Amino acid sequence: MDGKTQLGDFLQTRRSQLRPEDVGVPTYGERRRVPGLRREELALLAGVSASYYTRLEQGQSLSASPEVLNAIARALRLDESERRHLHDLARADRQRTRGRRPAPERVTDAMWQLLNVLGDVPAIVLGRRSDVLAWNSLGHAMFAGHLDPGAPDLPAQRPNMARLVFLDSHVRDLYADWPSKARAAVGNLRIVAAQHPEDVALHALLGELSAKSAEFASMWADHRIRACTVAPYEMRHPLVGSLTVIQQTLSSGPGPSVVVATTEPGSPSRAALALLAQAISEATTQAGPSSDPVQTRPRTDKT
Repeated sequence: MDGKTQLGDFLQTRRSQLRPEDVGVPTYGERRRVPGLRREELALLAGVSASYYTRLEQGQSLSASPEVLNAIARALRLDESERRHLHDLARADRQRTRGRRPAPERVTDAMWQLLNVLGDVPAIVLGRRSDVLAWNSLGHAMFAGHLDPGAPDLPAQRPNMARLVFLDSHVRDLYADWPSKARAAVGNLRIVAAQHPEDVALHALLGELSAKSAEFASMWADHRIRACTVAPYEMRHPLVGSLTVIQQTLSSGPGPSVVVATTEPGSPSRAALALLAQAISEATTQAGPSSDPVQTRPRTDKT
């Protein structure tokens, strides 16, 4: 899954998804052997030569300028997230490096403080591959209450939200509109794959999901990009029933991000969340303070 292959696959797939009538290309009633636009038609729309575009799509050219990429993005009718993704793929193509395992991701002291402050809001810390690096009590109960609350402490056993969405029946059943959540997970991984083409652990995750889930493989092949930083989801929680949450990703740049789930004030969903918090509090009181998934975290060298 190197940048060159991703770039060519992305261009070819998105070209095949664009119908001639969508962009005013006349077909004169002819029968077309392939779906979507032909290479020469896309090249004409982008204002580049057909031979140059063909070399770019086949991975034989590494010199596409930002202006050319923007022209191709306009011809393909890409949105802003997809346009940035196209540039990321071209950059990865030009700056290919040998596969290596990046340094372990760490949860900063500031993030631990944020998790503690967000005591009444479900919150989890995700690494770029969607590994769960930490969660507060409500985050654990909301998204993966069937798992060991201490699982994020062990790098070799950390839950991965993309893996859970596709391969864990409990998490799958949490979402009334599971396909929407699944597409968001795939879209996020595709963005990260373009930004970190050297991440061998990420490539291993993508290979695993493609092998174990036909749905993931199909969505991955579709090359749809979905930068989902804010999205509503109807949850079907086994303890408190249905509730609608807004999942928001809080990020200050490179590194882990915090995902929170909020509910509308005064709504049945807010009441359901309060009921879940009460159930956690009662369980914690019975089990003792050591059961809290945030307070027991070490304060130094959190990996």
